[in-house]
Amino acid sequence: MEMDVMKAMRLDKFLCAVCGCTRSEAKKMVRQGRVLAAGETVKKPEQKVVPGQDEVTLDGKELKYREYEYLMLNKPKGVVTATRDSREQTVMDLIPEVHKKGMFPVGRLDKDTEGLLLITNDGELGHRLLSPKHHVTKRYSVTVTGQIGRAQQEVFESGMDIGDEKPLKPARLKILKSGEVSEAEVFITEGRFHQIKRMFEAVGSQVLKLKRLSMGPLLLDPELLPGQSRELTEEEIRCLKENQC
Repeated sequence: MEMDVMKAMRLDKFLCAVCGCTRSEAKKMVRQGRVLAAGETVKKPEQKVVPGQDEVTLDGKELKYREYEYLMLNKPKGVVTATRDSREQTVMDLIPEVHKKGMFPVGRLDKDTEGLLLITNDGELGHRLLSPKHHVTKRYSVTVTGQIGRAQQEVFESGMDIGDEKPLKPARLKILKSGEVSEAEVFITEGRFHQIKRMFEAVGSQVLKLKRLSMGPLLLDPELLPGQSRELTEEEIRCLKENQC
């Protein structure tokens, strides 16, 4: 989301933040005369600019500084939800380099779970989305073994016991298809370890496929292929913040 007016910052630091470049690369851009501030060619990388107030252009294109960034990732199977891992590919490995600095995934999806994952550097929003007291609903598409029906729905709604110290908060099970292999949507407000898998195990089913479709008002973009990401729109950011305040 764009800042209004911030304190002055060095131009080379501004370029690093906006372009995802190194400090030496930023200085080179300035030396080459490619950077203008307030319509004038900048000669010194240490020159101060005020994001949101001073217009800065690179090769004629205006640069917008964003204090906070928000990315939607369609997480594929086989990727771990972590900022770094010495052995496994992480969700951060799928994010363009320009967006990586200071970013983190909000919550986690299991390695074999697909779907919506929010990645941001907005710690306050991330905390609100994950805090149990805000009751942010997460919706999942699930394929499981065995038939499911009203009995399973009632167990989910009751606040079931999956072996933790405390029982789960009530969840909703929307059945789409019931048979030897069943399909459903699950709505939960928590994010315990392997929660949905353990919920279905408790009622005699095994999860075959799990995909997160939404988190609060944020819906997974159907145009995003697994592994692809995009910046949230201003409207999506507004809805996230207004619904979770």
